[in-house]
Order: sequence, then C-alpha cells, then structure tokens
Amino acid sequence: MKIAVTASNNTGLETEVDPRFGRASYFAIIDSESMEVEFIDNSAANASSGAGIEAAQMVSDQGVEELISVKVGPKAFKALQSAGIDIYTVDGGSLKEVVEAYKAGELDKLDNPTNPGHMG
Repeated sequence: MKIAVTASNNTGLETEVDPRFGRASYFAIIDSESMEVEFIDNSAANASSGAGIEAAQMVSDQGVEELISVKVGPKAFKALQSAGIDIYTVDGGSLKEVVEAYKAGELDKLDNPTNPGHMG
C-alpha cells in the first residue's frame, strides 16, 4: 500500500515528519510492504492561497491510499476525503517510526480537520 507522509526533508526514512500538510516541504511516498520511499517536492508549499487543496491533488496523483500528518486543515481534509484518502494523525517522529506505528494500528484516523485552516 502507498502511504504519503509529510516530510521535513528528503534524506531518507529517518527524516522527521513535517507538522504541516499543505505547506510541508516534501511528501514521502512510502510502500508500506517494502518500506521503499520516494520523495516529491511540495510545489504547493509557497502558494499564496489554496496550498492544502493543491497539495491534496499532488498526493492523490501519486495513487496513495493513506496520508499521515500532524495537522490537516479543513479544505485539504475535504479534498483528501473526496479523493478517497484516509488521513491519520501523529504527534511527530521519523518517517520510519510513524509508518511502523501505522502498520501496528497505533495511529488515530481523523474524522475532522485538526485545525481551522490558515495555520501556515
């Protein structure tokens, strides 16, 4: 299964999770079985507005089924849900740690956005 995780840099599985979704520096696209990772640059991070929606489209275009992030605003949340992507929240950690926690069923699935939006 392909999982997207917000990433603070693109150096490998020890990279820390970026707490933001729409303005995350990178998205790590991780195969949960093989733990192979591919990083994509988040071109939406510098958008003057609509970063969450644009980022949601980027993630959806990668064919992911799950997203892991610390925060997801309301517009991004709606766009991700519309794309059929389940959203899970973490408090932080490395990409490897959060995917392992996901695989162990330790992450909470979001039913609502984590914040009202425009948190930068």
